[in-house]
Amino acid sequence: MNRLAAAGASSWCWLGVLVVGLAMEGGALFYQYVLDYWPCVLCIHVRIWVLGLILVSLLGLWLRRNRGLLVTGYLLVAGIGAGLLERSWQLLGVERGTIEGTCSMESGLPAWFALDNWFPKLFKPLEPCGYTPELLFGVTMAEALIVISVALVLVGLVLLVATLMRAGARGA
Repeated sequence: MNRLAAAGASSWCWLGVLVVGLAMEGGALFYQYVLDYWPCVLCIHVRIWVLGLILVSLLGLWLRRNRGLLVTGYLLVAGIGAGLLERSWQLLGVERGTIEGTCSMESGLPAWFALDNWFPKLFKPLEPCGYTPELLFGVTMAEALIVISVALVLVGLVLLVATLMRAGARGA
């Protein structure tokens, strides 16, 4: 556990989270602007969660030497993973036809957080929900998002527990 806690407090850990977030956003923009797969409202919600992950990873890089902030960062990674999992589950349900009525052309964002108006090239829904593109080996984007979301929750929780156990061992 000490090795996990030390690895989680390193800049490499937070750089890894940053790279995952940037790769996800970059992939979404590649599919939108190069392959002409326009985003639905659930896709936009996923992008917002990923933006949160990117911001948390930048904060983690900057504040990683403070144990209290490190613990908060791990909680945020797990929370973002959970939020991303919920949106991804909805997206998969719409894609497979098991969930209906969860999608519109409105972002659903409050006026004080109108990312769709401020940054329409990134956060404006442009088509109704229905399917996500296939990535590799028959895996759709929604299915890949489920796996990534679960991994984020697990990474955040494992690093949180390792850090708390390390701190407990020091205090004992």
